[in-house]
Amino acid sequence: MGRRAGDHAGAGDAADGRLEVLLSGAGEGEGGSEPWPRRMALAAALEVRLLAPLATPAVAVYMLAMATASSTQIFCGHLGNVQLAAASLGNNGIQLFAYGLMLGMGSAVETLCEQAYGVEKYEMLGVYLQRATGLLTAAGVPLAVAHAFSGPLLGQSPEIADAAAEFAYGLVPQIFAFAANCPIQKFLQAQSIVAPSAYILAASLALHVALSWLATYGMGLGLLGASLTLSLTWWVLVLGQFAYILWSPNAGFTWAAFADLPGFAKLSAASAVMLVLEVWYCQVLILLAGMLPDPQVALDALTVSTSIQSWVFMISAGLQAAASVRVGNELGAGNPRSAAFSAWMVTAVSAFVSALASSLYFLLRDKLSYIFTGGEAVSRAVADLCPLLVGTIAVCDIQPVLSGVAVGCGWQATVAYINIGCYYLIGIPLGVLLGFKFDFGVKGLWGGMIGGKLMQTLILIWITFRTDWNKEVEEARKRLDKWDDTRQPLLANKE
Repeated sequence: MGRRAGDHAGAGDAADGRLEVLLSGAGEGEGGSEPWPRRMALAAALEVRLLAPLATPAVAVYMLAMATASSTQIFCGHLGNVQLAAASLGNNGIQLFAYGLMLGMGSAVETLCEQAYGVEKYEMLGVYLQRATGLLTAAGVPLAVAHAFSGPLLGQSPEIADAAAEFAYGLVPQIFAFAANCPIQKFLQAQSIVAPSAYILAASLALHVALSWLATYGMGLGLLGASLTLSLTWWVLVLGQFAYILWSPNAGFTWAAFADLPGFAKLSAASAVMLVLEVWYCQVLILLAGMLPDPQVALDALTVSTSIQSWVFMISAGLQAAASVRVGNELGAGNPRSAAFSAWMVTAVSAFVSALASSLYFLLRDKLSYIFTGGEAVSRAVADLCPLLVGTIAVCDIQPVLSGVAVGCGWQATVAYINIGCYYLIGIPLGVLLGFKFDFGVKGLWGGMIGGKLMQTLILIWITFRTDWNKEVEEARKRLDKWDDTRQPLLANKE
């Protein structure tokens, strides 16, 4: 299922060699023979033009997805503080455990599709998509069982744990929607097809808000109704995207997708470990906050603060997707200078956006909590966390973009080890020590999280700076040669 090779003159405008000419100073035309400062200015302008059509709809997709989850938490928050805490645990402490695993496994297809698209092996895109979807669906079965027995696993107060378990029951169908959506989204992004997902998600969000009100308040289903509606919304998104793929020119379904699944599963394992540890990191913070004294206020304050951070993170996630596509496409096309330049350009853009967002949050720190809940105690607690949240946004939100560069290059295994060390051997133990031993509470937990993220960010900057991009081009070719398969498709191309 990818675009037909015959529909392209090259690997698309994103990797057509213009940027490589500018950066190398070779050749005439397109600024290739200009002085170095002029070439860099032209290269930056060209890179922004290439990034914008990728990043803008990708940011919209992540923002709309965040709006869907946040609207559910807002509906639950207006049922009461216990319900808000339960929705936070269900959405962040349980659901994102599943989402982290699915997103991690899906990043394997992201690397392969981006590099295959860059080298014009369009017929392989559908193979990678189908393999990933099958594996993720199988992985969803044990996750669904875990959701069904999630209450005793939470370790929170019985009132909050029981309510969170009720919310989690309605999220079981969402697991299998994740299993289909993560590969589909990466498959489309690799081809710079992002806008259709944004349009479909915008329509499903409008439906979600109406159905959430009906289920939560109108029908009196409460937490279960809110989570079931969230699952339904994700399935609307999946079916809409799948319909788009079926009706667009594609390479067809192929039996090759079912070949060497164990080998593909091994490739996905490193990707899963990398991103699942990253996604789970903040969720462990939520779970630990539920064990503090007065867990209801602590959880609610942390929920509001992390929700605010998550909105900013959605911008970084969109830039992460753009970075991964740009770097992967350029490596697949054999353009090492362009891949390196793209990596640093998108990192600089992310740093600038994060600085603006942190300034805006600081100015509105006393007002934002009332979007989620009317509690005065929660509002004071959120304002008290302001310096930590501002620091997190300003310093650490370039980390997702660097992770996107890593996915584009296929460095998932290396980053997995970095995540283990920075997050689970330093960040979480430091947070527990500050939060519980030294009685800093939520501030201590958050301070440990910032420490781990800052260390990871600095390491990724160093690795990216030291990268031999010519070697990465060769590694991309080897990776694609290993996973190439030219067997006949099950369904022919649409004409």
